[in-house]
Formats: sequence, C-alpha cells, structure tokens
Amino acid sequence: MEQNKKRKRRFGDRYDGRRLRTLDPMSKVSPYIMVTRNTSSNFFIDNVDIDEIERYIRHKRNNDGLVGFGIMHVIIAAYVRCVSQRPAINRFIGGQKVYARNGVQVNLTVKREMKSDGLETVIKIHPERDATASEIYELIKKEVDLSKDNAQSDFDGAAKALNYIPGLFLKFAVWALKTMDYFGILPKFLEKLSPFHGSMFITSMGSLGIPPIFHHLYDFGTVPVFCSFGAKQKRYELQADGTVKEKRYITLMWTLDERICDGFYYSTAMKTLKNILRNPFVLDERPEEVFEDIE
Repeated sequence: MEQNKKRKRRFGDRYDGRRLRTLDPMSKVSPYIMVTRNTSSNFFIDNVDIDEIERYIRHKRNNDGLVGFGIMHVIIAAYVRCVSQRPAINRFIGGQKVYARNGVQVNLTVKREMKSDGLETVIKIHPERDATASEIYELIKKEVDLSKDNAQSDFDGAAKALNYIPGLFLKFAVWALKTMDYFGILPKFLEKLSPFHGSMFITSMGSLGIPPIFHHLYDFGTVPVFCSFGAKQKRYELQADGTVKEKRYITLMWTLDERICDGFYYSTAMKTLKNILRNPFVLDERPEEVFEDIE
C-alpha cells in the first residue's frame, strides 16, 4: 500500500490539506477574483469507447468473482490512478487559498433500492492513491452494504437533524458552518460525512437509462470535480478497409473548478485518464510511482 509522505504541518495549513506556497502569482490571486466554484467552473465532455472496459468488467466478474463490478468502479479507479500521476487535480480552494488535499475522497450517490421512489443516500470512500480497481470495489461494496443495513447513514442523520431547525435559525446554522469551513475549522466528523467535501463527486445517469448532465459544483465544501456519465450508446463507424463496425460508448461530462490548476494541466490529466480507460487492465497493478504535488 501507498506510504504517504510525512509532512510537518505549517502555519496556514488545514487538517484536510496543506497550503501551496510556490504557486505562480496569478494562481494565488484568481480565487479572490473568481470567488465561488459555480462562477469558476469549466465544462468538459468526452466520449469513451467501452469495448476494453466491458472486457475488463467481464474479467473481474468471472475471474475475480467481483459481483456487480461495473463501469462506475472502473471510472473511479481510473480517476484515483490519475490523481497518483497528476496530483494537482486533487487540490481544492479553502478561504481563497489553494490547498493540496491530504488523501483522496470520492463521493457517490447510491439508491438503497432500485425503485422510482427508492431512497437515495451519499457514500464516501477514502482510497489510497495507488489503489487497484479491486480495492476500489471492496471500499464501495463495504459502504453500500452499510447503507443498506442501517436505517439511515451518518449523512442522512445529519441532514435529518438540520431539518428540525426552524428556517431562520437554519440559515444562521448554515452560515456558521460555511464560516468554519472557510477558515478550515469545520469539525472533522462533519467533514468526514459531508458530501460537499472531497476530491470528486460522481453520479451515474446510465442506471436510469438517460443521458448525463453537467452538474454544478457546490459553493459549500471543497469538491472541485463533478463527473456524470450516462447510458451506453451504440454507433456504427466506417473503418479504414471500408467496412462498418458497431462501437459502444459512454459519455462523460465533467465540471471542473478552473482555479486549482491551469488548462494545460487539466488537459494532460484528462488524457491520462482516457489512456487508463482505454487499457483498464493496468488498474490491476499499482503505479510505478506516486507523484507529490508542489510545495
């Protein structure tokens, strides 16, 4: 397993991230100009050929016995692997400062039951940056099983408690939480269960049989990346030899906080992610090296 580099906490660091001090001047100023995530969002759409992904899924189900292993697991595992190679996509903005996140946190929405009126809940996993696809699967399975076994998750319980606060006082309570979060002093137990804090939020429209959407980022919390993907699509493509071949794709829609890194870095990260999805079998092995973000 990955051995995180031990760093001494310095003045200005948060418990969930270390402040980046060697950024260029524009990167330091931009969070003061572009104050919120929603007004700092870039949108990116990509179509991914899933022939190799589906072959990999069959391999994991039949050879490794991973029941229910699917595209969601592959995308999350590929994203975590991308973080290990392009660590700047795991940064976040807090208090108008840029931080390198301590660890990886992935949020996803799951249904307790696949019914139109089935209740939803949010689960969060904390994979190591060198995690394999099988380890990602086990982390998700554990959290999904817990959400089904319990009447309500910690997140559901916190949301229910807030629901009992009268409107005017609730507005003040949310303001207080936002203020604490701005200064990095939000209680750790709240950050741990909050769907608004993490490296990425991912949702599947494919299970509902509909196209994906560009989902907004949350102005509360620290999530800088939102990924939505839709149902599988069939296309007929003309080949070089003049034949027509059926291809299968999924569409990934990304909403990205542009303040955490520049466009060139984002483009290299997305290319890295797509290369992994083209050959998902690399997710059975750990990366040769896990790269650290700048100081």
